[in-house]
Amino acid sequence: MSTKNIAVVGAGLVGSLWAVYLAKRGHKVTVFDRRGDIRKVKIVQGKSINLALSDRGWRGLEGAGIRKEIEAIGLPMFGRLMHGLDGSLTYQQYGKEGQAIYSVSRGVLNQTLVHEAAKYDNVEVKFEHKCLDVRLEDNTVSFETTNGETVTHQFDAIFGTDGAFSAVRQRLTKLERNDFSQTYLEHGYKELEIPANADGSHKMRNDCLHIWPRGNFMMIALPNIDGSFTCTLFLPFEGTEAFEHLKSDNDVLAFFEKYFPDAKALMPELLDDFNTNPTSSLAMMKAKPWHYEDQVCLMGDAAHAIVPFYGQGMNCGFEDCTELNRLMDNYGDDWKEMFKEYSRIRKPNGDAILELALNNYIEMRDLTADPAFLLQKKIEGKFAAKYPEKWMPLYSQVTFSHIPYSEALANGKVQDRIMKEVMNRPDIESVWDSEEIEQEILKRL
Repeated sequence: MSTKNIAVVGAGLVGSLWAVYLAKRGHKVTVFDRRGDIRKVKIVQGKSINLALSDRGWRGLEGAGIRKEIEAIGLPMFGRLMHGLDGSLTYQQYGKEGQAIYSVSRGVLNQTLVHEAAKYDNVEVKFEHKCLDVRLEDNTVSFETTNGETVTHQFDAIFGTDGAFSAVRQRLTKLERNDFSQTYLEHGYKELEIPANADGSHKMRNDCLHIWPRGNFMMIALPNIDGSFTCTLFLPFEGTEAFEHLKSDNDVLAFFEKYFPDAKALMPELLDDFNTNPTSSLAMMKAKPWHYEDQVCLMGDAAHAIVPFYGQGMNCGFEDCTELNRLMDNYGDDWKEMFKEYSRIRKPNGDAILELALNNYIEMRDLTADPAFLLQKKIEGKFAAKYPEKWMPLYSQVTFSHIPYSEALANGKVQDRIMKEVMNRPDIESVWDSEEIEQEILKRL
C-alpha cells in the first residue's frame, strides 16, 4: 500500500486511536482539534464523564498495541447493583464469571491516546484549529486558529472524527443523496460525584456499576481509581419530576432525599456539583453514506452519535478503527472501494446500536427494579450456561462478543419474544428452575 498525506479532523478518542493505526502503516498524519492540548489539562476524577470499555473497545486498543497502557487507568465492573427506594440492593452479574466492563475516565483516556499518537514521527497534532470547511474539489480543509487566522491544507484523504456535531459530516450532508437526521431525547443529564473516603477508599462497592432505577429517570455511578464515583443523573427536562423543577437548593435536596436518600448521604458536595456542572442534552445522529469517493470518511460519533445507555458509543467508534484497518488489508490502494465497503457494513451496525441503546435506557431506569424482569434474566442466565451454543444473552452479544450489532439486535428480538411467552405462564415463579422450562425454551427456539 502506498503512503498518503492524511488529515484526521478531531483528536478525541476515535481520532487519536485512528491516528495510531494510520501511523503504524507509515502514512503521514496530521491531527487537528478545536480544543487546546488536552495533555496539558488537569483531569479531576469524578468531574469528567466516565466510559464503559468492553470487548469491542479492547480489540481496537489491542490492534493499536496499547492495551496495557489503558488497563492501568481502568476499574473492572462485573455486574450492576440496583439501589431500591427502600434501601434494598439487588446485584445482577453482567456475563460469565470473570467477564467485566471497565470504568475509565474519558479525559484520562483521551490524554493517553493523544500521547500515544504523538509518539510517532509521522504524526503531527495541531490543537486550537477549528474546522471551517472541506473543499471536495481539491480535498482541502480550512481551519480557524485562535488568533482568528484562516489556514488551509490539502490532503490525499480526510477522516472526520470530530464528534456528534461534526463539521466534516456537515459538508457531506450538502451533497445530493446524502441523508442526515438528528434527534434529541426528552431527557438530559448532569454529572455529580461521590468522593472517596479520607483514606482514599471507595464508599460503595467498586467492582460494579451502581443504578438507582426510578421509572422515568435514574442515576448511575461508576468507580474511579482514586476512590471516587462519577454519578450521572438522567432526568427529563420537563414534566412531573424534571430538571425544570430543580431551581433552588431546597428543590435539589428534597428531590435527592425523596429518590436517592442513600446516595445523598454520600455526596457532601451535591449542591456545589449540581449548581456548577451543566445540564446537558442527549442527541442521536444518523448519516448515510459515511464516506465520499476515496477522499473523505466519517468515524465515531461523526458517523453514528448515540445515547450512552449501552456504554457502546466509544466501543463502536473503536470498532470502526478495527474494521477499517481490516479493510485496508483487503483493498490495498483502492480506497474508493474500501470506503464504500466500510459504509456498507458499518452503517447497519451504527443504526442497530442506536436502537439497542435506546431500549437499554428503558431497561436500566425501569425494568431493573421489576422482580419479573430480574427473574427473566435469571432464567436466561441459567439456560445460557447449560446451552451456550443455543443462547447468548443480548447483553453478552453486545458487550462480550464481536457479533455485529445488527445481528445482535435481530437475535435479541427473537429471544425477547420467546421469553415473553415463557414469562406469561402463571406458575413461572414456582417452575422457573425446572426441566420443563428448559424444554419449553428449546421447543420455541
